[in-house]
Amino acid sequence: MSSFPSAWWSTPPHTWGRAVYGVVLNHRPALAALGDAVHQPPYKAPPQWPVLYIKPRNTHCGDGPVGVPHDVPELELGATLGVVMGRTTQGVSPDQALSQVAGYVTVADVRVPHQQFYRPHVRLIARDSFCPMAQRITPASAMAHPDQLEVKVWVDGALVHHTDTADRIRGVAQLIADVSSYMTLYAGDILLLGVSHGAPRVRVGQQSRIEIEGLTPLTNRFVPEEPAP
Repeated sequence: MSSFPSAWWSTPPHTWGRAVYGVVLNHRPALAALGDAVHQPPYKAPPQWPVLYIKPRNTHCGDGPVGVPHDVPELELGATLGVVMGRTTQGVSPDQALSQVAGYVTVADVRVPHQQFYRPHVRLIARDSFCPMAQRITPASAMAHPDQLEVKVWVDGALVHHTDTADRIRGVAQLIADVSSYMTLYAGDILLLGVSHGAPRVRVGQQSRIEIEGLTPLTNRFVPEEPAP
């Protein structure tokens, strides 16, 4: 797919069926919080390139219920900026990167809390409904500074996390440039900028609202995961 379909501007991004990629440890305070652990075997150093993971189609959803596995007391709710690609992108420079973006979307990167930072286990990050996205994307033309957006997370009406899209190891442009240097991104693919340090936890029965400055907010409620048929 070479360009962003016009019909997608009015349809929820979770219905597109496009690839969604997350990146680990892209928030400087999150990396710093690991201390000497990043210098221990088997890694022995912080990552030199973006370490990506996939949020597959079964995780994609919109506003509404998110299933909590019966054997998990709580989930981590990672509010993050979704960068929606507008065209086929390969090998672009940071100066060119933002021109490849169609828009931005509020995303919840939900996961079972874990310490597998470089190689997150699929069963912990890819359960059904573990990647809610807001109902609409905001055009890139309306977001002059995507690396300077305020991010708020509310749980049951209380503000539990207040961060921003700044202080990233790789900002939006650099992340696109680095990722596109070794893999092609297509129109509608979504790159997640990364979860900030101190992401809140949520339990069954709670409701969350994620607000990213200038974007459509995202509201979810956490319910018991439905058993497999």
